[in-house]
Amino acid sequence: MERTEDFIELKGKRWFATGDIGEFREDGSLCIIDRKKDLIKLAHGEYISLGRVETSLLTNQHIDNICVYGNSHYDYLIALVVPNQKNLEALAENNGIDGMPFDKLCESKELCIILQKELQDFVKDKLRRDEIPKKIYICKEPWTPASGLLTEAFKLKRKNIEKEFEQQIKMLYGDKSGVSKG
Repeated sequence: MERTEDFIELKGKRWFATGDIGEFREDGSLCIIDRKKDLIKLAHGEYISLGRVETSLLTNQHIDNICVYGNSHYDYLIALVVPNQKNLEALAENNGIDGMPFDKLCESKELCIILQKELQDFVKDKLRRDEIPKKIYICKEPWTPASGLLTEAFKLKRKNIEKEFEQQIKMLYGDKSGVSKG
């Protein structure tokens, strides 16, 4: 068996090490279903596809971007949420929270609880219980390639996001209330 960083040769066939996870279909075709680096194993031993969870949550009208995070020492996920400003303001107003600037809305513990419940209800029929983030943090600023949190193709730079929001992540895993204000 010959191995390099880019490929592995096994039984006379060369396989490229792309980091993708695939499955063979009944017709023999290969379907890419995930990325290895986007899988996390939680404390209870279950593997979670962060990309799958994010894709489900991104279809919610209140979300512009999201990074789901898992720590293998815990049995639940958390999420860093970049809200859609217009829709978050409407959600706040519909729940009697108005007259606050956007950055203060993001810091509102009450609104954070409301948004968290909204997101959990939104995906309860799409995701397993252990795939639904139990705590969220509402980010005030959008993520852009210029901020270093997204690639030029607008994909998440997970390591950069984890570093930028390290304190908030620690707070979410240490705070027993279930939510954290932004």
